[in-house]
Amino acid sequence: MLIKKPLAAALAVFSMSLALNASAQTPTGASANYPADYAKIVDGAKKEGKLVIYSATDSKAVEPLLKDFGVLYPGVKVEFNDMNSTEVYNRFISEAAAGGATADVLWSSAMDLQFKLVSEGYGAVYKSPEAAGIPAWANYKDSAYGTTFEPLAIVYNKRLVSADEVPSTHADLVKLLTAKADKFRNKVTTYDIEKSGVGFSFITEDAQIYPQFWDMAKTFGDVGIRVQSSTGTMLERISSGENLIGYNVIGSYAQARAAKDPSIGVAFTKDYNLVLSRVAFINKSAKNMNAAKLWIDYLLSKRGQTIISTESQLYSLRSDVSGNATLASLTTQLGSALKPIPITPALLQYLDQTKRLAFLKQWKAAAGKK
Repeated sequence: MLIKKPLAAALAVFSMSLALNASAQTPTGASANYPADYAKIVDGAKKEGKLVIYSATDSKAVEPLLKDFGVLYPGVKVEFNDMNSTEVYNRFISEAAAGGATADVLWSSAMDLQFKLVSEGYGAVYKSPEAAGIPAWANYKDSAYGTTFEPLAIVYNKRLVSADEVPSTHADLVKLLTAKADKFRNKVTTYDIEKSGVGFSFITEDAQIYPQFWDMAKTFGDVGIRVQSSTGTMLERISSGENLIGYNVIGSYAQARAAKDPSIGVAFTKDYNLVLSRVAFINKSAKNMNAAKLWIDYLLSKRGQTIISTESQLYSLRSDVSGNATLASLTTQLGSALKPIPITPALLQYLDQTKRLAFLKQWKAAAGKK
């Protein structure tokens, strides 16, 4: 018995050290939801030493995440490639077909294009220990994960659009543009849905939700809507007064701009308000598979989601993260009007080439974009 007690004590200390070691290597700082052998993934990532990400997320918004990820895993160097959503898709497809080096993780706001890649077999199945912390609609078969909760917004020039003119519903927007067509002619902007994958995704979601969508599209055409391929360009033109109102603008980017630009106003719609979630997935053929798993776990963790909310200002998807840029805050503000776009096969509907071309033709005819 005298021999067994020291042995039991030693085993207890050894077990505790293993638990502490495991918890120190998880983004939560606690190992409750993590497998006992998670350290193997961390060690594997350190041996790989690198992580390649293709993303349609603004590099400035990602900087705080990359910095914090580096604190957690200093042995993993991240190569972050910022491009637009269509470029992410096209570059990956081209490189994958050629069998050359490509991304370990794809992270994009073009939910439909991301889902298309996963549905075509490019996504690895990885059950993240953080998956329980996000809504069910944001996880597709442990292969594609939603990472943000970003409302689309109507953005306007606060100097030139009065408070009583700011629309609170889609019907209000149509009424405003109809009643004051002269003021808003050539002054309304949205995404160029032929060039912007994410813009196409948003407008086709509108078409499915809003019964008067094509009437709204015709109103856009009547006032000579201007289209852009990037959010940044729209915000610049609204700020300068070249445009007065932007439709379906990514709200996280708009709010970040409004915080430092007094000319920018941001409004959400109370009849329904679309919410995008940037979809991340691991390339099934990832060269740095362990590092890719660490990144997914970090993005979904409370630690990562807190930075997404407070520093990146992309809106947290987790209900246990508090603050302004969060699912909880938006739910309090808009309630059932929030319409998050779920990660389901329905995202593929308008990627069928025949349907896509038919939709573009109808949009051009209604909105006057020849």
